[in-house]
Amino acid sequence: MELIILVIFILGYISITLEHALRVDKLIPAITMMAILWAIVSLAHLPVFEINPELKELEESDVKGVLVHHLGKTAEILIFLIGAMTIVEIVDYFNGFYTFKKLIKTKSKARLLWIFGILAFFLSAIIDNLTATIVLVTILQKIVNDKKLRLWMAGMVVIAANAGGAWSPIGDVTTTMLWIADKVTVVGLIFNVGIPSIICMVVPFFIASILPIFNGSFQDSQEEAFETHAMGTPILIIGLSSIVFVPFFKIITHLPPYIGMMLSLAIVATCGEIFSRRHLSLTKPSSDHTTHETPSPLHHSLTRIELPSILFFLGILMAVAALESLGMLYTFAKDLKVAIPNSDVVVGLLGILSAIIDNVPLVAAGIGMFDYAIDDQFWHLMAYAAGTGGSILIIGSAAGVVAMGMEKINFFWYLRKIGWLAFLGFLAGLLAFIIMRDFVL
Repeated sequence: MELIILVIFILGYISITLEHALRVDKLIPAITMMAILWAIVSLAHLPVFEINPELKELEESDVKGVLVHHLGKTAEILIFLIGAMTIVEIVDYFNGFYTFKKLIKTKSKARLLWIFGILAFFLSAIIDNLTATIVLVTILQKIVNDKKLRLWMAGMVVIAANAGGAWSPIGDVTTTMLWIADKVTVVGLIFNVGIPSIICMVVPFFIASILPIFNGSFQDSQEEAFETHAMGTPILIIGLSSIVFVPFFKIITHLPPYIGMMLSLAIVATCGEIFSRRHLSLTKPSSDHTTHETPSPLHHSLTRIELPSILFFLGILMAVAALESLGMLYTFAKDLKVAIPNSDVVVGLLGILSAIIDNVPLVAAGIGMFDYAIDDQFWHLMAYAAGTGGSILIIGSAAGVVAMGMEKINFFWYLRKIGWLAFLGFLAGLLAFIIMRDFVL
């Protein structure tokens, strides 16, 4: 029966990987796989919870008990993500991200590359790599008229955004998972992964800046100017500050991160309501605000969050939880340690594999497979590898997929032009991490 479960999981995994070829949204195989796996566990009365020490107090036949346990752990991640996504959408409601457009004055292609790289690196650490990519590619479309240059810029933004998300507990779904699962701390993650992530971004950007495509200057796009909002900059500052506040809230109160995120959402939503009413009361209805179909920024933003992504995370995390409850991940981890004793090689391979397979289930499996202590260097290396390895292929990360859709980036074009740069950056950062761990720290 466990063989059947494994086959179903592999088939579901393949379906997720081939999402674009099959033209089926990856959330469908994810939630289907989750439901079927747990149904088999229940109907076949399979022995569960024997491995995980947190679950020893549960009866082996209590499938509902272990299901609720894993759902609680998964819900912490999902509620955290919903809160962060809503804050970002409230900022976008007031066109707050267009504030970054005012900072860009250069006409040099190379300088523009570095400006967007630095913005992507630090912005992704705050609002996550997916959202940072959407924001910056949107701004690129308003600034750069040359389609070829824009493709290169979008590809490089993907590298910088993924590198920036790897060293922050709120910069990537995988680092958030490790943080909430108490595998890493905020200070430990930043201290150990920060410099390798910087190197992972700087190396490909330095090489790219001397390529012919980034020589000379560029022409401004002839598209319409950005729509601005009087409260755009204030809500941007409040929104970003509120998200940065969440790790400090956890450190001070020792409460789960989603509690702090809900508090931050409440603060930003309150400011949004105040700003919206002030704006509506001081101005007459005009065509400038036809995009704001609802007087409530919070309600508007809640309708725009990525619910398909939330359901995908629910499906894949609960599917992996089924394998963990059966002890299959634990057994696989022991066999893997015997086959490949060097953990650096294991994590490095996982990082490269994340360019092909979604990094969320990879990290979810890793959390269930290995029992290293909190802030062990193994977890820091996994955070780096899973976060940055996906840049090697355009479909290897959420940031890459969204850039692919927004700019119609061809898979093989990215592989030829950007993939090798991302791979060099990944290796450089990996080497920096090992040197720091073995000879510096």
